[in-house]
Amino acid sequence: MAFVRLSGVTYLDPELAYDSYVLFTGADSVTRLIDLNGTVVHEWPYAGVPPRILDPALNGGRVGDVGVQLSDSGDARGGIYANGTVGQLDWDGERVWEWGTQAPGGAARQNHDWELLPNGNRLILVTVPRVVPGLGEHVVGDQGLYEVTPDGEIAWQWLAGDHLDEFGFSESGWAALRQTVARDPNDPWGYLEMNSAKSLGPNRWHDAKPDTVFQPDNILVSFRKANVVALIDKASRAIAWKVGPYYDDEPGSQHQRINVHKVPRPLDQTSGQHNPHMIAADLPGAGNILVFDNQGGAGYPPASIGIYAGSRVLEIDPATKEIVWQYTAEDSGLPSWTFFSSFVSNAQRLPNGNTLITEGMQGRLFQVTPDGDVVWEYHSPYQGYGVAGEPEVKQTRVPGVDRLTLTALVYRAQAVPFEWTPPGIERSPLREVDLRP
Repeated sequence: MAFVRLSGVTYLDPELAYDSYVLFTGADSVTRLIDLNGTVVHEWPYAGVPPRILDPALNGGRVGDVGVQLSDSGDARGGIYANGTVGQLDWDGERVWEWGTQAPGGAARQNHDWELLPNGNRLILVTVPRVVPGLGEHVVGDQGLYEVTPDGEIAWQWLAGDHLDEFGFSESGWAALRQTVARDPNDPWGYLEMNSAKSLGPNRWHDAKPDTVFQPDNILVSFRKANVVALIDKASRAIAWKVGPYYDDEPGSQHQRINVHKVPRPLDQTSGQHNPHMIAADLPGAGNILVFDNQGGAGYPPASIGIYAGSRVLEIDPATKEIVWQYTAEDSGLPSWTFFSSFVSNAQRLPNGNTLITEGMQGRLFQVTPDGDVVWEYHSPYQGYGVAGEPEVKQTRVPGVDRLTLTALVYRAQAVPFEWTPPGIERSPLREVDLRP
């Protein structure tokens, strides 16, 4: 029997939704820009991890340029090793910039994140195969950051393996980490799975106190497998601020309760989190950190998470480390397990106070009001074959264990202002839709 899944726009309230384009790469490895009616406005035959339309203010006034992955590395390990070159395409798909062959080892190995910086350089999250001090003699996929100039030179770099003593691992955590590396040094997703890197940008903390740790060019990063969100001091390269890996408000707790509604309250255990970033200065919640807390299995040692599986989006005051806003499925009147992605996913604050959420494992994109009302919902109709939900990672399959299956996975979506795209695109009025079961 075939499984019937929702497809396209299933709900749209034109009065409450924030109108913009939305960019994402489907599980078929095509990057598409859609409107809220679900109409494909434009597409590029490349995947992005993530794809991103560039802000014209950082891109010399050019509109419609997109960042994507352009070629394979040919590395049989796949995963974070698989990408050869990354770059920038214009609206018509012509290559404006490409980087990778100049990288150490001859491949970019970019994965999970990248950013065009105000100085014209690019911050690129990369994998570096090497022996990491303290983790044995195995060559592992260490992850870190390169700042790459327009000419392709590496102007600054940071490697996670040089800073593990700053993560706050316990003795049992170190033991679990070393056991994991020894068991599978060729893990195609890396021993930390660093999955996000974003410079803070101008923010109220720096405006009020120029010598704060929240310098605009400091970089907020996430380590999915370690349950750590950390701020890298760009000048010293030290970790200047962090949350995780452990939380002691409920020592020995067997089950994480994600549906505590009182805010503000101290941040509690995140697990497998994605895309922490500081909300930009011109948006509601400016200066707070928005993060998709997957509540998927992760941690050294593994975190205790709930039996009622559900993800949550958290807005955190970085000064107090308190949750000041959150979204779980219960905020939409549904059981917690109806909103769940144990990996991938992200959230983005919108100018009207709504939040765009990517429930990536399900290929579901939706927009919620501050009160948690869903005002737009879209299910990606674009499917591809992958292992454990990771499209196009066929080379990581374990014979006799993993099977290729169809997935609609979306890694991360981006709300794109209309003015970031070329003029003259015909836009249809938003149509009210309610096709939910």
